[in-house]
Amino acid sequence: MQFEDFWYVVALSQQLRPNTALARSLLGEWLVIFRGKNGQPVALRDRCLHRNSRLSPGQVCQGTLRCPYHGWVYDQTGQVIAVPSAGEESQPHPSRQAKQYTTMEQDGYVYVRLAETPSEILVPFTMPHYQESGWETVRVINRFRNSVINCAENFIDVPHTAFVHPGLFRTAQQQKLEMTVERSNGSVTVEYHHETSNLGWFGRFLNRQGTEIQHTDRFYMPNVTCVEYCLGRNRHLFITSQSIPETENSTLVYTDVTYRYGIWNPLARPLVWWTAQQIIRQDVKILGIQRETIAKYGTQFSNTPADTIHVFVESIQAAIERGEDPRQLPQKSVKITFWV
Repeated sequence: MQFEDFWYVVALSQQLRPNTALARSLLGEWLVIFRGKNGQPVALRDRCLHRNSRLSPGQVCQGTLRCPYHGWVYDQTGQVIAVPSAGEESQPHPSRQAKQYTTMEQDGYVYVRLAETPSEILVPFTMPHYQESGWETVRVINRFRNSVINCAENFIDVPHTAFVHPGLFRTAQQQKLEMTVERSNGSVTVEYHHETSNLGWFGRFLNRQGTEIQHTDRFYMPNVTCVEYCLGRNRHLFITSQSIPETENSTLVYTDVTYRYGIWNPLARPLVWWTAQQIIRQDVKILGIQRETIAKYGTQFSNTPADTIHVFVESIQAAIERGEDPRQLPQKSVKITFWV
């Protein structure tokens, strides 16, 4: 198994208009994304075969892509179908074909898989309750100057929230909590216990009666985190992030905040967007600082029991780096007490 076997988001479906070409980076590979004649997404290596210009600044016309340097035209398979300097009657050689990657469209996202022959046929992650009746989804995109693994760990790390997002999302109160952390089948699941409050300034709206919160965090290999809060029939929230590895130190994160607040759904939308973006901006800043420090001093971490989540996630990533299947790792479950 390798990271290239998995599907990664490269665009929102609505971003990929018929005459648009998008430049993307994925696992260090440069891609150009556009729609072919059949309207389906196309992903080619962002390199013209002629003189090595990038194709992404080129023009898309009727499902074909014209290089901006000498006008070579590529179809949706990557085949060169026109070479202007050779004349209108030219017949380009069949070997002139740009590298093409497999694409898929699902849940309003465009996905790309880099592996031509993956170790097994995997499918993109299904976004919770996307476009289901009674649910709303707010979608935000942010770039982090850090690795996928550090981003994913941040998104399911509770202790940092009291210090990076004070007031907005938790405050340091030394509240005693328990969690059960389980690694199984290439994923990590965290169930929190005895959590009733400390959700920030909107906590009273989300949990007016102070009942115990059903809070579950999940990590799915190799790059998806899903945070779930259930506080009753019409108080249900999912925060799902797909961390896209552009390069070793640049991660583009697509985040869905999907919620069910009953009659408050449409009114809550601008508030949900603002709150999500403020929290993410604070995470972008702290993860940028972490990346600078790692670059200078390395990745030697001093873990506590509350960091068991990170240890399990890192073990999954390490298995993929070794070419192994993380689903074969031993199942482990640990109960931990910590304070926030």
